[in-house]
Amino acid sequence: MPEGDGGEAGDGSEAGEEAENSAMSTSGPRAQFHTSEPSAALKRYATQSPGAQESRGQKPLRSTICISSQVGCAVDCQFCLTALLGVKRNLTAGEIVGQVCAVLKDQKVSPPEDRINLVFMGMGEPFLNYENFVKASRLMVECVGIAERRMTVSTAGIVPRIHDFGEEKIRPKLAISLNASNDALRTRLMPLNKKWNLEMLMGAAREFPLRTREWITFEYVLLGGVNDAPENAREVAELLRGMRCKVNLIALNPGPGIDFTTPGAERVAAFQNTLRGAGIPTFVRRPRGRDIYAACGQLKRTVEVATSPEPQLQAISPAEE
Repeated sequence: MPEGDGGEAGDGSEAGEEAENSAMSTSGPRAQFHTSEPSAALKRYATQSPGAQESRGQKPLRSTICISSQVGCAVDCQFCLTALLGVKRNLTAGEIVGQVCAVLKDQKVSPPEDRINLVFMGMGEPFLNYENFVKASRLMVECVGIAERRMTVSTAGIVPRIHDFGEEKIRPKLAISLNASNDALRTRLMPLNKKWNLEMLMGAAREFPLRTREWITFEYVLLGGVNDAPENAREVAELLRGMRCKVNLIALNPGPGIDFTTPGAERVAAFQNTLRGAGIPTFVRRPRGRDIYAACGQLKRTVEVATSPEPQLQAISPAEE
């Protein structure tokens, strides 16, 4: 995903932070997005549009790669198209890193000279494939050359692993999918809340050992008429009061089989303004890839395709090697 158009603000990446800081310094400490489109301040942040760079044969100054940790997902969030797959299997650390290497090779990008951001926000729950995710993060730093400060991992709230993650020597920044303002609503939308409720999740977030200039990002998918009311916004503000955090609002990316609607821009803006009024930095994410079902929460094939059976691997005896 090429950057520099303001769409990365709020994603927890280094480029997102630069976009946010640019907006704040240009238009004041609370100059966040007011609609689903980038603000004028963030447009000024973009010194070159990706399209203009491509027309001159140049690479974007930075790009973000969104990578998966599992095939499918077991968390079963009711608003997520990927959840309809269920979980098929975990990806190995090599497969996780391989996604990144394939994109770097295809785009002729070489970190650390070329600045790349990674978000573990694709298919799957990284903290349910914890060991492979952690190993992949380490390989990304030590072998690929991508700094940990340029990586962000999103979890639906696997509380024990949040505690483990805080002890890792090499760790990306943390984002937590919140998506509801109270336990009853969150359990309805995210069944894992039955096991790790909001009190447990907020406790883990408050205890998380943040580094200098590091914030936790809370992601909140807005569902029309479900979790986007003014009362929901006030409850979220109370949940996050006093935390070093920011909120990333995502208007629902729709898909077949998802029984929710995308809220109107005025509902999104009202929710954002309530949180901003409580002193919480809040951003509205610009959707990317919605037209090809590649946006957040849409990673699932929407049509059946004919496939050939996978070839069977034959064992090779030592004498044949």
